[in-house]
Amino acid sequence: MLKSKVAIQAINTGTLPDDTIMVGEFYVKQWKIPKGQHVGLKFGAFRQHVKIIPVAKLNGIRISPSIAQKMGLLLESQSPLHLRIHFSAVTGTLALGPLIGVLISRDFEHIPEKPFGTITMFCKELVDACKSHGAHVFFFTPNHIGENVHTVQGWIYSGGWRQMIVPAPDIINNRLTTRKLENDPDVQHFIKETKRLYSTAVFNEKFLDKTEVFDALKKDPTLDRYLPESHYLNNFATFKSMCTKYNNVFLKPVRGSLGKGIIRLSHLEGESYLALHTTPTGSRRQIHPSLAKLYSSLAVKMKTAKFQIQQGLQLIEIQKRPVDFRALVQKNSLGKWVITSIVARTAGSQHFVSNLARGGSLSTVSAAVAKSNLGASINRLSASGQLRQAALTIANGIDTNIPAQFGELGIDLAIDTNGKVWLLEVNSKPSKNDNTPLNEGKIRPSVRMMIQYARFLSGF
Repeated sequence: MLKSKVAIQAINTGTLPDDTIMVGEFYVKQWKIPKGQHVGLKFGAFRQHVKIIPVAKLNGIRISPSIAQKMGLLLESQSPLHLRIHFSAVTGTLALGPLIGVLISRDFEHIPEKPFGTITMFCKELVDACKSHGAHVFFFTPNHIGENVHTVQGWIYSGGWRQMIVPAPDIINNRLTTRKLENDPDVQHFIKETKRLYSTAVFNEKFLDKTEVFDALKKDPTLDRYLPESHYLNNFATFKSMCTKYNNVFLKPVRGSLGKGIIRLSHLEGESYLALHTTPTGSRRQIHPSLAKLYSSLAVKMKTAKFQIQQGLQLIEIQKRPVDFRALVQKNSLGKWVITSIVARTAGSQHFVSNLARGGSLSTVSAAVAKSNLGASINRLSASGQLRQAALTIANGIDTNIPAQFGELGIDLAIDTNGKVWLLEVNSKPSKNDNTPLNEGKIRPSVRMMIQYARFLSGF
């Protein structure tokens, strides 16, 4: 097994020419790196021809401060940076990395100790995880992208947060939180050109619309059993058909998140219908005398937002509060989907959605199922296994049927009172603070998995 993690240090100015690097003799022999010859040094988009000088007792690589600056590295002699190494005899390239760029929505330069607001601790957690895995990470926003896609202004951590020019990365982890930012021409140009010029891999490269997901998964017969009936709502005929067929239906904004804008429609006595609208503090009730009147009231909303209409489900409950489940599914070091975590989410007392942002609470799957009204005839011990199988099957279905690169998905599932598992929605930008506690100094499995997949994509 080739030893691939190596310590990188800068040597004093003037000691080493800018076209020369010192490499421990162990690595030179192990990777069969030509001695005294020029090879291509690669770090993200950075490229430079350098001469290799083997050093007998050096356990690592030493480079000049000039090369370190071009690589966007702040190297301290007392604290070397550990990176992965790979040499290709075919191309004559010595690659260091992986260099990971996390694309985030905004930064706050005037708050140096917390430049990324509420996600600063997650970013520091990712920095710490990269150190242990032999990777390097920086963070940048759409405002940091310039005309030259070879480099980008990014935030790094070296004893504190600071900005510097770094090469375009091997991997872009898209953590943008709005479609407006994601579709920004500069962002799209940067992603397209880094893919073309430097073979940069991008995940999760786009938001998923609810209708897009359900329409795509309908094509896969192995997923039919998980899909409640769903349609893009654009006419009264579809609306009437669904409301007549089911006692309860849900209207969900096609591009919504965090439970915002969801409406539950319930058939009352005669021709009247109850509409429950989500609000920050609970729900707002409206009763409509007929289906036509209800649709007319919704038509105003439909002018500014697209809605998906979905079959209502009789979800299991805890003390009359609906319960659903969030599975975090990620790709591992082999590029295969695995379950990182599954948690149960119970809606708050005044809400009919379970999102934490709206008063929901977390528990383990087994604890939630045990407290729920799931029928006694159902094998409660099998609930976790059924959820896991569903999440993995759905993740693979997303890969097969939607042409985009995803490395992690938040898959929201439900169990009805008959024990049947259903898909509610798929989120391609799952929150890092939603399902597992974030503690100072602790690196969560979800963060480690993200780096393992980045190594897989980049060949490190």
